Amino acid sequence: MPQSFACLHVHVVFSTKFREPLITPDLAPRLYSYLGGAARVAEAPLIAVGGIADHIHLLVSLGRCECVADLVRDLKANSSAWVHATFPAARFAWQGGYGAFAVSKSNVEAVRAYIGRQEEHHRKQNYQDEYREFLTRHEQEWDERYVWD
Repeated sequence: MPQSFACLHVHVVFSTKFREPLITPDLAPRLYSYLGGAARVAEAPLIAVGGIADHIHLLVSLGRCECVADLVRDLKANSSAWVHATFPAARFAWQGGYGAFAVSKSNVEAVRAYIGRQEEHHRKQNYQDEYREFLTRHEQEWDERYVWD
């Protein structure tokens, strides 16, 4: 039987709807834990997760059968439903879009460390400038009218 292998690491970034500060210090660890379980079920283990009140960073290892769009759709939908079920009074939603950026095996630890320093990082740079920097660094073209939903 032939074997197939994949070593695909992806840094995924998305915000709360309209970048509202909805990821509270009480919610964050539980949300991160939920996302880790959901990623594991999707056969895309979570290597790192972090963020601040208005956005999240995920570093995932994609399996050979998982595609980024399906993974992000499922993680966002399932985690949003979990927040609503667990905290019925919560007003919570993710933005419609996301960014997904390839990470080489040699850079996994650097990205993991970056994700772990989000609070420190965002004392100096806001989310929108950070996201524009990612898009520029990865040579992505974007239209400001459609990025910030």
